Amino acid sequence: MSTAAPPPAGSVPAPPHESATRKIDYLVVYGHSNLYYWWPVWLVSFILAGITYFEGNQMAVVPPKTEVEHARSLAGYAEPRDILVAPPGTTLIASEEEGRKTIPGMTISRNNNLGVVFVATLFVVAIASTILLRGLVSLVAVVLLVLITVTFALLGWWNDILWELGRLDIRMNAAGYMAVGIPLFVAWAVVVFLYDRATYIVFDQGQIRYVREVGDAEISLQSEGAIVEKKRNDVFRHWLLGFGTGDLQIRTGGANGQTIELENVVNIGRKLWVIDRLLKEKAITVES
Repeated sequence: MSTAAPPPAGSVPAPPHESATRKIDYLVVYGHSNLYYWWPVWLVSFILAGITYFEGNQMAVVPPKTEVEHARSLAGYAEPRDILVAPPGTTLIASEEEGRKTIPGMTISRNNNLGVVFVATLFVVAIASTILLRGLVSLVAVVLLVLITVTFALLGWWNDILWELGRLDIRMNAAGYMAVGIPLFVAWAVVVFLYDRATYIVFDQGQIRYVREVGDAEISLQSEGAIVEKKRNDVFRHWLLGFGTGDLQIRTGGANGQTIELENVVNIGRKLWVIDRLLKEKAITVES
Protein backbone atom coordinates (compact mmCIF):
# COMPACT_ATOMS: atom_id res chain seq x y z
CA MET A 1 0.00 0.00 0.00
CA SER A 2 1.54 3.30 -1.08
CA THR A 3 0.90 6.76 0.34
CA ALA A 4 1.46 10.18 -1.20
CA ALA A 5 4.57 12.01 -0.04
CA PRO A 6 3.84 14.87 2.36
CA PRO A 7 4.41 18.40 1.03
CA PRO A 8 7.79 19.91 1.81
CA ALA A 9 8.07 22.04 4.89
CA GLY A 10 7.19 25.68 4.43
CA SER A 11 5.19 25.09 1.26
CA VAL A 12 1.82 26.74 0.80
CA PRO A 13 -0.98 24.59 -0.60
CA ALA A 14 -2.37 25.81 -3.91
CA PRO A 15 -5.65 27.73 -3.59
CA PRO A 16 -8.75 25.99 -4.86
CA HIS A 17 -9.76 26.77 -8.44
CA GLU A 18 -12.04 29.80 -8.51
CA SER A 19 -15.29 29.25 -10.32
CA ALA A 20 -15.92 31.40 -13.39
CA THR A 21 -19.61 31.66 -12.55
CA ARG A 22 -21.68 34.16 -10.59
CA LYS A 23 -25.13 34.13 -9.09
CA ILE A 24 -27.65 36.74 -10.19
CA ASP A 25 -31.18 37.29 -8.90
CA TYR A 26 -32.22 40.20 -11.14
CA LEU A 27 -31.46 41.59 -14.58
CA VAL A 28 -31.77 45.16 -15.87
CA VAL A 29 -32.49 45.46 -19.59
CA TYR A 30 -32.09 48.76 -21.46
CA GLY A 31 -33.46 49.69 -24.85
CA HIS A 32 -32.02 52.20 -27.30
CA SER A 33 -33.33 54.74 -29.75
CA ASN A 34 -32.61 54.39 -33.46
CA LEU A 35 -29.72 56.84 -33.12
CA TYR A 36 -27.79 53.84 -31.79
CA TYR A 37 -27.40 52.66 -35.40
CA TRP A 38 -25.85 55.92 -36.62
CA TRP A 39 -22.32 55.04 -35.48
CA PRO A 40 -21.13 54.35 -39.08
CA VAL A 41 -21.83 57.98 -40.04
CA TRP A 42 -19.59 59.58 -37.38
CA LEU A 43 -16.99 56.85 -37.79
CA VAL A 44 -16.80 57.32 -41.58
CA SER A 45 -16.71 61.12 -41.07
CA PHE A 46 -13.62 60.82 -38.86
CA ILE A 47 -11.92 58.42 -41.28
CA LEU A 48 -12.60 60.59 -44.34
CA ALA A 49 -11.46 63.72 -42.48
CA GLY A 50 -8.21 61.97 -41.57
CA ILE A 51 -7.64 60.88 -45.19
CA THR A 52 -8.37 64.41 -46.43
CA TYR A 53 -6.00 66.01 -43.91
CA PHE A 54 -3.32 63.46 -44.83
CA GLU A 55 -3.57 64.29 -48.55
CA GLY A 56 -3.15 67.99 -47.70
CA ASN A 57 -4.61 69.31 -50.96
CA GLN A 58 -6.06 72.83 -50.94
CA MET A 59 -9.04 74.20 -52.86
CA ALA A 60 -9.38 77.96 -53.27
CA VAL A 61 -12.62 79.90 -53.71
CA VAL A 62 -12.18 82.20 -56.73
CA PRO A 63 -14.48 84.50 -58.75
CA PRO A 64 -16.43 83.08 -61.72
CA LYS A 65 -14.53 82.79 -65.01
CA THR A 66 -11.16 82.69 -63.28
CA GLU A 67 -8.59 81.16 -65.64
CA VAL A 68 -5.49 79.07 -65.05
CA GLU A 69 -2.44 80.22 -67.00
CA HIS A 70 1.07 78.83 -67.31
CA ALA A 71 3.63 81.58 -66.72
CA ARG A 72 7.11 80.85 -68.03
CA SER A 73 8.54 83.89 -66.31
CA LEU A 74 7.20 85.22 -63.02
CA ALA A 75 8.76 87.84 -60.80
CA GLY A 76 10.32 86.29 -57.73
CA TYR A 77 10.30 82.73 -59.10
CA ALA A 78 13.08 81.11 -61.10
CA GLU A 79 11.00 78.28 -62.59
CA PRO A 80 7.72 78.40 -64.58
CA ARG A 81 4.52 78.43 -62.52
CA ASP A 82 0.76 77.95 -63.03
CA ILE A 83 -1.19 81.02 -61.92
CA LEU A 84 -4.82 81.98 -61.41
CA VAL A 85 -6.02 84.97 -63.45
CA ALA A 86 -9.14 86.70 -62.13
CA PRO A 87 -11.61 88.32 -64.57
CA PRO A 88 -11.49 92.10 -65.04
CA GLY A 89 -13.03 94.01 -62.16
CA THR A 90 -12.57 91.17 -59.65
CA THR A 91 -9.84 90.31 -57.18
CA LEU A 92 -8.52 87.24 -55.47
CA ILE A 93 -8.65 87.81 -51.72
CA ALA A 94 -5.11 87.08 -50.58
CA SER A 95 -3.55 86.62 -47.16
CA GLU A 96 0.06 86.71 -46.01
CA GLU A 97 1.74 83.39 -45.25
CA GLU A 98 5.51 83.16 -44.79
CA GLY A 99 5.90 86.58 -46.37
CA ARG A 100 3.99 85.70 -49.54
CA LYS A 101 0.46 86.40 -50.65
CA THR A 102 -1.69 83.28 -50.81
CA ILE A 103 -5.35 82.56 -51.52
CA PRO A 104 -7.17 81.14 -48.46
CA GLY A 105 -8.12 77.57 -49.25
CA MET A 106 -9.78 74.50 -47.79
CA THR A 107 -8.18 71.12 -47.20
CA ILE A 108 -9.92 68.79 -49.61
CA SER A 109 -9.36 65.54 -51.52
CA ARG A 110 -8.36 65.56 -55.19
CA ASN A 111 -11.17 63.19 -56.19
CA ASN A 112 -14.79 62.85 -55.19
CA ASN A 113 -14.64 59.20 -54.11
CA LEU A 114 -14.65 60.28 -50.48
CA GLY A 115 -17.75 62.40 -50.99
CA VAL A 116 -19.55 59.51 -52.67
CA VAL A 117 -18.68 57.15 -49.80
CA PHE A 118 -19.95 59.69 -47.27
CA VAL A 119 -23.25 60.25 -49.10
CA ALA A 120 -23.78 56.50 -49.56
CA THR A 121 -23.10 55.85 -45.86
CA LEU A 122 -25.50 58.60 -44.80
CA PHE A 123 -28.19 57.32 -47.19
CA VAL A 124 -27.93 53.66 -46.17
CA VAL A 125 -27.89 54.37 -42.42
CA ALA A 126 -30.79 56.83 -42.66
CA ILE A 127 -32.93 54.30 -44.55
CA ALA A 128 -31.94 51.30 -42.43
CA SER A 129 -32.48 53.06 -39.09
CA THR A 130 -35.90 54.52 -39.92
CA ILE A 131 -37.54 52.01 -42.27
CA LEU A 132 -37.96 48.37 -41.28
CA LEU A 133 -36.28 46.27 -43.97
CA ARG A 134 -37.63 42.76 -43.67
CA GLY A 135 -36.75 39.77 -45.76
CA LEU A 136 -33.69 38.56 -47.62
CA VAL A 137 -34.38 40.72 -50.69
CA SER A 138 -34.03 43.94 -48.69
CA LEU A 139 -30.79 42.75 -47.12
CA VAL A 140 -29.31 41.76 -50.49
CA ALA A 141 -30.29 45.12 -52.01
CA VAL A 142 -28.62 47.14 -49.23
CA VAL A 143 -25.47 45.00 -49.16
CA LEU A 144 -25.23 45.21 -52.96
CA LEU A 145 -25.49 49.02 -52.81
CA VAL A 146 -22.69 49.21 -50.23
CA LEU A 147 -20.53 46.79 -52.21
CA ILE A 148 -20.94 48.74 -55.46
CA THR A 149 -20.18 52.06 -53.75
CA VAL A 150 -16.99 50.82 -52.10
CA THR A 151 -15.80 48.86 -55.15
CA PHE A 152 -16.27 51.81 -57.54
CA ALA A 153 -14.47 54.08 -55.06
CA LEU A 154 -11.48 51.71 -54.81
CA LEU A 155 -11.30 51.48 -58.60
CA GLY A 156 -11.59 55.27 -58.98
CA TRP A 157 -14.61 55.07 -61.27
CA TRP A 158 -16.87 57.59 -59.53
CA ASN A 159 -15.10 60.61 -61.03
CA ASP A 160 -15.82 59.39 -64.57
CA ILE A 161 -19.35 58.21 -63.80
CA LEU A 162 -20.45 61.44 -62.15
CA TRP A 163 -18.81 63.50 -64.91
CA GLU A 164 -20.82 61.65 -67.54
CA LEU A 165 -24.01 62.13 -65.49
CA GLY A 166 -23.79 65.90 -65.81
CA ARG A 167 -20.37 66.91 -64.52
CA LEU A 168 -21.40 66.19 -60.95
CA ASP A 169 -18.78 66.67 -58.27
CA ILE A 170 -19.35 65.53 -54.68
CA ARG A 171 -16.70 66.88 -52.34
CA MET A 172 -16.41 67.98 -48.74
CA ASN A 173 -13.46 69.57 -47.05
CA ALA A 174 -11.89 68.03 -43.96
CA ALA A 175 -13.54 70.53 -41.62
CA GLY A 176 -16.91 69.65 -43.15
CA TYR A 177 -16.46 65.98 -42.25
CA MET A 178 -15.48 66.97 -38.71
CA ALA A 179 -18.45 69.35 -38.47
CA VAL A 180 -20.70 66.33 -39.07
CA GLY A 181 -18.72 63.72 -37.17
CA ILE A 182 -18.03 65.53 -33.88
CA PRO A 183 -21.58 66.77 -33.06
CA LEU A 184 -23.07 63.45 -34.18
CA PHE A 185 -20.61 61.48 -32.04
CA VAL A 186 -21.35 63.65 -28.98
CA ALA A 187 -25.11 63.28 -29.49
CA TRP A 188 -24.73 59.53 -30.06
CA ALA A 189 -22.68 59.06 -26.89
CA VAL A 190 -25.07 61.14 -24.75
CA VAL A 191 -28.15 59.33 -26.05
CA VAL A 192 -26.70 55.81 -25.89
CA PHE A 193 -24.98 56.07 -22.50
CA LEU A 194 -27.27 58.53 -20.68
CA TYR A 195 -30.64 59.27 -22.26
CA ASP A 196 -31.49 55.70 -23.32
CA ARG A 197 -30.73 54.38 -19.84
CA ALA A 198 -33.70 56.31 -18.42
CA THR A 199 -36.04 53.62 -19.77
CA TYR A 200 -35.47 50.06 -18.62
CA ILE A 201 -37.07 46.84 -17.40
CA VAL A 202 -35.98 44.95 -14.30
CA PHE A 203 -36.65 41.22 -13.99
CA ASP A 204 -36.53 40.64 -10.24
CA GLN A 205 -37.76 37.93 -7.86
CA GLY A 206 -40.96 37.00 -9.63
CA GLN A 207 -41.71 40.57 -10.67
CA ILE A 208 -41.24 42.64 -13.79
CA ARG A 209 -40.62 46.33 -13.08
CA TYR A 210 -40.93 48.78 -15.96
CA VAL A 211 -39.46 52.30 -15.65
CA ARG A 212 -40.27 54.67 -18.50
CA GLU A 213 -38.13 57.62 -17.39
CA VAL A 214 -36.05 58.81 -14.46
CA GLY A 215 -38.27 59.96 -11.59
CA ASP A 216 -41.40 58.42 -13.08
CA ALA A 217 -43.38 55.89 -11.06
CA GLU A 218 -42.43 52.37 -12.07
CA ILE A 219 -44.95 49.73 -13.07
CA SER A 220 -44.67 46.40 -11.23
CA LEU A 221 -46.11 43.33 -12.90
CA GLN A 222 -46.19 39.72 -11.80
CA SER A 223 -43.98 37.48 -13.89
CA GLU A 224 -46.33 34.54 -13.40
CA GLY A 225 -47.68 33.67 -16.83
CA ALA A 226 -45.65 36.38 -18.57
CA ILE A 227 -44.39 35.70 -22.09
CA VAL A 228 -41.09 37.28 -23.08
CA GLU A 229 -40.03 37.03 -26.70
CA LYS A 230 -37.90 38.67 -29.33
CA LYS A 231 -39.75 40.28 -32.22
CA ARG A 232 -38.87 39.48 -35.78
CA ASN A 233 -35.45 40.77 -36.84
CA ASP A 234 -34.59 43.43 -39.33
CA VAL A 235 -31.46 41.65 -40.51
CA PHE A 236 -29.53 44.70 -41.72
CA ARG A 237 -30.37 46.94 -38.78
CA HIS A 238 -30.16 44.41 -35.97
CA TRP A 239 -27.22 42.33 -37.15
CA LEU A 240 -25.05 44.40 -39.49
CA LEU A 241 -25.49 47.74 -37.68
CA GLY A 242 -26.46 46.57 -34.18
CA PHE A 243 -24.28 43.44 -33.93
CA GLY A 244 -27.03 41.39 -32.33
CA THR A 245 -29.64 43.89 -31.15
CA GLY A 246 -33.35 43.17 -31.20
CA ASP A 247 -36.78 44.29 -29.99
CA LEU A 248 -38.05 42.72 -26.76
CA GLN A 249 -41.77 42.19 -26.18
CA ILE A 250 -43.35 41.22 -22.85
CA ARG A 251 -46.97 40.10 -22.52
CA THR A 252 -48.28 39.57 -19.01
CA GLY A 253 -51.01 37.10 -18.15
CA GLY A 254 -54.38 37.62 -16.54
CA ALA A 255 -57.52 39.46 -17.50
CA ASN A 256 -55.74 42.83 -17.36
CA GLY A 257 -52.62 41.69 -19.13
CA GLN A 258 -50.34 44.33 -20.58
CA THR A 259 -47.86 44.42 -23.43
CA ILE A 260 -44.50 46.14 -22.98
CA GLU A 261 -41.98 46.64 -25.76
CA LEU A 262 -38.36 47.63 -25.46
CA GLU A 263 -36.66 48.41 -28.77
CA ASN A 264 -33.07 47.86 -29.83
CA VAL A 265 -31.85 45.80 -26.88
CA VAL A 266 -28.13 45.05 -27.17
CA ASN A 267 -27.08 41.38 -27.06
CA ILE A 268 -30.71 40.34 -26.93
CA GLY A 269 -30.04 36.65 -27.49
CA ARG A 270 -27.99 36.31 -24.31
CA LYS A 271 -30.38 38.47 -22.28
CA LEU A 272 -33.41 36.51 -23.45
CA TRP A 273 -31.80 33.27 -22.27
CA VAL A 274 -31.07 34.76 -18.84
CA ILE A 275 -34.59 36.23 -18.56
CA ASP A 276 -36.17 32.88 -19.38
CA ARG A 277 -34.20 31.17 -16.62
CA LEU A 278 -34.88 33.98 -14.12
CA LEU A 279 -38.63 33.74 -14.65
CA LYS A 280 -38.49 30.01 -13.97
CA GLU A 281 -35.88 29.80 -11.22
CA LYS A 282 -35.94 33.27 -9.56
CA ALA A 283 -32.15 33.20 -9.09
CA ILE A 284 -29.60 31.59 -11.39
CA THR A 285 -25.90 31.03 -11.80
CA VAL A 286 -24.31 32.11 -15.07
CA GLU A 287 -20.79 32.27 -16.45
CA SER A 288 -18.97 35.52 -15.77
